[in-house]
Amino acid sequence: MKTFLTGALALIAISAIAFAETKSGQTESVTINGKTITIKYSSPAVNGRAGKIFGKDGLIGGDDNYPVWRAGANAATALHTDADLTIGTLAVPKGDYTLFVNLANPAAWELIVNKQTGQSGLTYDAKQDLGRVKMTMSKPAAMVEQLKYSLSNTGGNKGKLSLAWENVEASVPITVK
Repeated sequence: MKTFLTGALALIAISAIAFAETKSGQTESVTINGKTITIKYSSPAVNGRAGKIFGKDGLIGGDDNYPVWRAGANAATALHTDADLTIGTLAVPKGDYTLFVNLANPAAWELIVNKQTGQSGLTYDAKQDLGRVKMTMSKPAAMVEQLKYSLSNTGGNKGKLSLAWENVEASVPITVK
């Protein structure tokens, strides 16, 4: 019995540590012109790895699809839109999509909108891409510990999609049609 309890406690402790590194089930939504846009994602933590996240030799560089990044953790990052959109210069019909980011150029990321949905974050098929758009790169005011997506209404039928993690922020404008 003592061995069982010790093993059970060890398993609980390991699970708690792993969960602390990634927040699953994060949701970010915005309403623009009465239409809702939602992103669902898991949020990995820097967890003491500052300066070791991005780049070929960084944490993300170990992904099978690098330089394409799942832009989150665990399940693929999901986008749902109730309206037809333009993301950057890309026409996106209303519906469900998966988001990836091309990190090939560290100074000019590309947001990838992919038509395949419901897959693991490590499953990427370029043939399913709806398209890619350049993102505006910046540096956040302070280090961002947990990956964070933001959707904001910037007025009228316009908005902005941003993601920030560690020492990088990337954004792209959204227009609701």
